Amino acid sequence: MFVTLEGVEGSGKTTVAKGLVDILKEHGYEVIYTREPGGNQIAESIRKIVLDPKNTDMDVRTEALLYAAARRQHLVNVIEPALKAKKIVICDRFVDSSIAYQGYGRKIGPELIESINDFAIVGKRPDLTFLIDVKPEVGLARINRDQSREINRLDLEEMAFHQLVYDGYQQLAKKNPIRIKVINGERSVAHIVADIYQVIKSRASYE
Repeated sequence: MFVTLEGVEGSGKTTVAKGLVDILKEHGYEVIYTREPGGNQIAESIRKIVLDPKNTDMDVRTEALLYAAARRQHLVNVIEPALKAKKIVICDRFVDSSIAYQGYGRKIGPELIESINDFAIVGKRPDLTFLIDVKPEVGLARINRDQSREINRLDLEEMAFHQLVYDGYQQLAKKNPIRIKVINGERSVAHIVADIYQVIKSRASYE
């Protein structure tokens, strides 16, 4: 099963993803955690470029293409082999992030981002996506309080950008209600992880 977690900056999805991996392993599931951009050597190298705060002059289409390139390598080297081995893949971000951030946030347009990524993923979509629903102002406030978190290039964007990303995610959830499950992210991590685990367990049992 291919499961992705999505959300704005500071939504807590990375913490939730790792908690989810732990509870799945405790219940006997074979599972891996991975992230985007990144997940393997080539994609992690692209991550350093695309998230480097020094690269503020990066063109928006260059950004979109770099994300898609990292995604392709990640899919081939990590996601597809794990799925072939019958593992559950918990992935921190996937195509929905590009649509929300570049399609809506950068105003490139969701259709164009879909097209770029269709070439990269060749139809491979998550079985389930959990949108950790946190308002952008709440997420950014969390980031500002967390002194241990490394600030990336996207964290430095104006609130208007983050609001567009948030609105983009809401549009994606409305368009894909079967795949994308909206989860209230302004609760404890334990409650969020427990809710997501129950959905995955139900789906895994059905399949």
